[in-house]
Amino acid sequence: MPYKFAWGVKDEKSYNDYSHQEESDGKVVSGSYRVLLPDGRTQIVTYKADEYGYQAVVKYEGEAKYEE
Repeated sequence: MPYKFAWGVKDEKSYNDYSHQEESDGKVVSGSYRVLLPDGRTQIVTYKADEYGYQAVVKYEGEAKYEE
């Protein structure tokens, strides 16, 4: 059954910043999610799932920052 959804949260006070989107034609599912990591980078995962399995590509944006 085909479907599509997307949602996100961004709350600067609690430092929560993440989202997810996904869609399917009934056979193949594809989507992505992103999350702001504690080190300041954003992790982005793009994925596809079909009859051959689950394939994900993970990338990072920004530069990690650590407190001294």
